[in-house]
Amino acid sequence: MPSTYSPDLRIELIANGEQSGTWGTTTNTNLGTVLEDAIAALASVSVTSANQALTAQNGAADQARCSAVSLTTTTTAAFNVYVPPVTKLYVITNPSGYTATVFCSTVIGNTTAAGTGVAIPTGKSVLLRADGTNIVEQLNHVVGAFSVGGAATVAGNLSVTGTSTFTGIPSAPTAAFSTNTTQVATTAFVQAALAAAYPVGSIYINATSATNPATLLGFGTWTAFGAGRVPVGFDSTNVLFDTAEETGGSANATLPSHTHTATVTDPGHVHTISTLDNLAGGSDGPNVRGSGSTAATTNSQVTGITVANSTEGSSGTNANYQPYITVYMWKRTV
Repeated sequence: MPSTYSPDLRIELIANGEQSGTWGTTTNTNLGTVLEDAIAALASVSVTSANQALTAQNGAADQARCSAVSLTTTTTAAFNVYVPPVTKLYVITNPSGYTATVFCSTVIGNTTAAGTGVAIPTGKSVLLRADGTNIVEQLNHVVGAFSVGGAATVAGNLSVTGTSTFTGIPSAPTAAFSTNTTQVATTAFVQAALAAAYPVGSIYINATSATNPATLLGFGTWTAFGAGRVPVGFDSTNVLFDTAEETGGSANATLPSHTHTATVTDPGHVHTISTLDNLAGGSDGPNVRGSGSTAATTNSQVTGITVANSTEGSSGTNANYQPYITVYMWKRTV
């Protein structure tokens, strides 16, 4: 009875009574080559076409059985690699310089995709699992403490519960600045969000620091703005405020040209005043003596009314300010 082969690793299964005198050689191949490769071997694969299947042999060394695969290419473009449609774990490293996508083939050795694949960016290593139809990332969740040292890149979904510590320079996909989810915000996301909050034409105000916002925020070209002026809201109904960045007004008070007019209606009016010793008061009409007075002076008369104009207030430099507080203002121009 001839030998058969296991479906996943293609190990030779010796039938009862077969290979008398040679079964040891077959067993050594099974254990020392086939199983050892599946557990610990690295296959270096040079991809020479846009679609290439890994070699797969029954009972002999091959590429598809190895636990780790390193991909290089001469295609000068992205390429696809096909593994047998069986259940197996792979560590795939892609130093090729181009994106490599791994698929399960429909039949061992062909280059027809049985299901979904996983794209591996250049320079990255990924732990993948073939389920016989699809290729999936094996790790997408870490329970407990999670620590990353050095540069780390996460492509796709990574779920971590518990305490997580990252050292080095970890990286992650950058979402659009308007994203409002629990996705990790990268430094690029934060800067894009700030840049959106301060578009060209925006005003930045700081009460104590004269540092240019380009240094503080890390983006844009900013120029000092509004020196010695206070802002006022745009008002399309007022000709003074209906154009953006229109200026006007003065710090110096100016008294407008004007005329005061006095009208005397009774120029013949007469006041009679009697002055007394120890004068205590005065009155039109009859004499009024102060207490203890015994003699009065001669009456006197005043004819008409005299009107005198007077100037109030002031007009001068820096005399026309509203209550204010000084700050640093910058306008983004680029």
